Amino acid sequence: MMPDLPQPPTFDRLEDERLHRKQRLAAALRLFAQLGFDEGVAGHITARDPEREDHFWVNPFGMYFGHICVSDLLLVNHRGEVVRGDRPVNAAAFTIHSQIHQARPDIVAAAHAHSPYGKTWSALGRLLDPLTQDACAFYDDHVLFDDYTGVVLETPEGKRIAATLGDRKAIVLRNHGLLTVGHTVDEAAWWFIAMERCCHSQLVAEAAGLTVPIDPKTASLTHSQIGTPYMGWFNFQSMYDAIVTRQPELLE
Repeated sequence: MMPDLPQPPTFDRLEDERLHRKQRLAAALRLFAQLGFDEGVAGHITARDPEREDHFWVNPFGMYFGHICVSDLLLVNHRGEVVRGDRPVNAAAFTIHSQIHQARPDIVAAAHAHSPYGKTWSALGRLLDPLTQDACAFYDDHVLFDDYTGVVLETPEGKRIAATLGDRKAIVLRNHGLLTVGHTVDEAAWWFIAMERCCHSQLVAEAAGLTVPIDPKTASLTHSQIGTPYMGWFNFQSMYDAIVTRQPELLE
């Protein structure tokens, strides 16, 4: 990492950190809409509150990602109750994300959507191969939840997903889609975007012919270069700047 590169911000006041997370969350949701990751009412991104660490901010159930502003975000407690906001919360979002946030106190955010290539890849019941430099960001850093029992509405199912995720950055939910986590909202959102693109790339490559994976030693080295939390955060910065420039009302 070059010393002159920008660094994630630090905050003296919890109010400032909370606003920052909410701004990133609203922007990430808008970007997901722009990239075609929205699918009706499906999908959610959560950000842990910096003060009430068993609470998280999330998009309202049934609201189009591309219309969400900071003021629309809901604060949900550990019981699934909306403590700030006047819209309903997605029950599946609470069931999955509450268990992940509880099991992973190191992460701030989690992202899940029914994106086209992610859900297609999930139907294969496989992990991604290190076919490209970009895919190496997920080398030995994602897992497969090799089960599907319907919409995730029961706490034990959320616990199983969280346990399977372990300390990795991403999970392929078989017959469902992708889920990524991060130490910042920026990181979680970028890993989801990157993983969706890797799914697309591998689907196309395998349709074209025999693939040539990167060898394990090189894949592991490349992961250490591009798969770090900092690189996840850094890759998101230009996308954040672009969406806020085009749609500044999202900050309202």
